[in-house]
Amino acid sequence: MALTLRFAAASDVGKVRSNNQDSAYAGRHLAVVADGMGGHVGGDVASASTVLDLVHLDQETTEDVETVLPDEIQTANSILNELVSANPKLSGMGTTVTALLLTGETFQYAHIGDSRAYRLKDGKFMQMSRDHTFVQRLVEEGRLSPAEAESHPHKNVLLRVLGDSDASPELDIHQFPVSAGERWMLCSDGLNAVVSDPVIEQIVRGTKDLQETADDLVQVTLDNGSPDNVTVVVIEVVEDDGATITTPAVPLETVAEDESLDTGMLQRVAGTEDVEASAAIIRHEMKNRPHALVGSALLATQTGHIPMVTTRSAQKRAAALLMHKTPSQQAEVLEHHEEHQAPRRRLLIPVFLTLMGLLLASVLWFGYVWTQTQYYVGNYDGRVAIFNGVSQDLGPVKLSQLDAVTEIPLDALPAYTQQRLKSSLPARDLEHAQDMVSELLVTARQTCPVVVPGEGETDRETAANLPSYCLEVDDE
Repeated sequence: MALTLRFAAASDVGKVRSNNQDSAYAGRHLAVVADGMGGHVGGDVASASTVLDLVHLDQETTEDVETVLPDEIQTANSILNELVSANPKLSGMGTTVTALLLTGETFQYAHIGDSRAYRLKDGKFMQMSRDHTFVQRLVEEGRLSPAEAESHPHKNVLLRVLGDSDASPELDIHQFPVSAGERWMLCSDGLNAVVSDPVIEQIVRGTKDLQETADDLVQVTLDNGSPDNVTVVVIEVVEDDGATITTPAVPLETVAEDESLDTGMLQRVAGTEDVEASAAIIRHEMKNRPHALVGSALLATQTGHIPMVTTRSAQKRAAALLMHKTPSQQAEVLEHHEEHQAPRRRLLIPVFLTLMGLLLASVLWFGYVWTQTQYYVGNYDGRVAIFNGVSQDLGPVKLSQLDAVTEIPLDALPAYTQQRLKSSLPARDLEHAQDMVSELLVTARQTCPVVVPGEGETDRETAANLPSYCLEVDDE
């Protein structure tokens, strides 16, 4: 028997933020959460655009099952680039994406950013996603413990994100075999930032009703202060017995199908950027499909701002619907589309490249300036040294310089400490780096020979031959 999904979703702006930049969708074959960023004018657009561009994948059959989800996310990234080119005020916006697409008896999984996916299967609850954050990389490199990562000042710095970059985003892609009865929970980081994994597990395990599960997870986040938006999608794999999924579709502003989807409207959408027609296509696609839509994506559909974030998606879907028209009608649409798009495309390419060049130069400059405010303790020619900058290099550009070299040899320190120094120990500032050196000096002196004061010639010779770091220095 075929498999399908039962689903529920919930979202809240939280206790601090003024607008909800999260978006999420769940249906019988697709679940996706996106957490937007980039300020008041950008994050909501990025997450809504991405989610609404993926909802057409919520269908029983699809071609290229192993590549269709990452391909569509790459397309969503291109759409964000086009939005920034058309409206520079959106520059800097981005979004995380965590998505599951059910194809037969397999989940196609794609992920970028720090939204999370958890799975409850065969009695085992575990996190399936990997946070693409700066502190997570430090944890994986052994430079931070998980406990230290929780309170790190840069815990929210993302290394990968979907956004206004012409580079193809690096996604985590997997295929997971599925079986009836397993549950998944997708969430924005507003949940796990204030609710521990054991509490999340308890709610996912102990609450039978999916909507109650999603609502309880949001509520416990609000009870803990909720400084960020919080969005949760809960899905359960079930056998499709042909019965109607009881989860209702989120109400949308509807339009009469016989009025909105005639050939003339489809031609306008496929060939131009008709605002009214684009909205009609999106609404037609979603209004009769069981689904849950929350966050900025829902607000976009309710306020009529769908065309702003999904014009290109609407064009693609209108073209697909036109495949059922006559060949002469299809040829007319394609010819009309090329006439309108070619001049615009020629103008947009140089403008886009110029903007991207300026943006890249700005990011590189400010990034370099930031590195010069950092310090770390490391190895210089076998001795402990303080460096100004960060330990990584950017191609031929060195991002650090030597600040001070001590007399402490690395081989006077424990092997584990030597290894950490060779990888570099980050410091908050110069004073912190100097304190770290002082602690290393104390450790190194533990290996120094003990000289008992006396008049013996041997004692005097031993004291004279002591390395400099073993000698106490009088500060007066």
